[in-house]
Amino acid sequence: MARRRWLIVAASALVVVAAVQPVSHAAPPTGVIVFSAHPDAAAVPQLFRVDTEGQGLTQITSGPVSATAPSVTRDGKHIVYVQLGHGIFSASIDGSGERRLTAGVRDSYPVISANGKRIAFLRPQRAQWRVYTMSSTGRNERRLPKAPPAGRPSWSENGKSLFVSSAGDLVKIDSVSGKVQKYYDMRIDIQAGQTVTVSPGAKMVSFVGPRTSTGPEDCGDSPCPQFGLYLENVAKPHHLRRIVNDTGPAGWSPDGTHIVFVSRGALTLMDVTTKAKSAIPLGTHVATGDAAPAWFKTG
Repeated sequence: MARRRWLIVAASALVVVAAVQPVSHAAPPTGVIVFSAHPDAAAVPQLFRVDTEGQGLTQITSGPVSATAPSVTRDGKHIVYVQLGHGIFSASIDGSGERRLTAGVRDSYPVISANGKRIAFLRPQRAQWRVYTMSSTGRNERRLPKAPPAGRPSWSENGKSLFVSSAGDLVKIDSVSGKVQKYYDMRIDIQAGQTVTVSPGAKMVSFVGPRTSTGPEDCGDSPCPQFGLYLENVAKPHHLRRIVNDTGPAGWSPDGTHIVFVSRGALTLMDVTTKAKSAIPLGTHVATGDAAPAWFKTG
């Protein structure tokens, strides 16, 4: 009987020990994040870079025009981005060698292919956003004639396809003709097309979509539109889930395990499996949440 009581006590102790063991969270992959922020809370946002440990915070662009929507080559040497009202530009990661690539004043969301040779972007045409591509130097600009009206593009790994949101779904299109290759039967809010980003390997998408208003605490005396950041699996079952409220669009880590987004003017990193979060301090700079940050690997 004494031995039985000892076994029960020992087992109970093991349960207690197991219950208090800390949960292990994988650290975000090392790398550098490029994002848009208001320098020292100034009116005109510019591009900055900082590493995932919060070190090396540096301003990349400057001037009287807002810079946003960055995309970075995999080697981290070059960026493309939008100067609002002036088109798409490219530069070295330190901001030198800035060059205008397009003349379309509303050209938006440039994204560099994995091999760094092509750029996909959006341009409005007849009240709809259309997908265009060009070389990394701005040459051979062309519209994909068979592509449907679309949101922000993401490249496939081999560069032969693009993923875009269209009519509330994720669509895979040919990167030359725009011909639809696949519909995924997903539930992406039709208003969220410009916020959709696809993870490396095309396993998940993230986007900003509407959520139920929590009312007076956030909006005053009456309900107002409110939004959350959602994740959805590309493969079925899609498992649409809201992971955090009131953020900007998310960029992906190079291995697809983490996302980075702007929340309350700061950068936040999140493990997409455990939902563990960590913040990157930006000092007096205030990050903007209008476009997804870009994350590239170092070392």
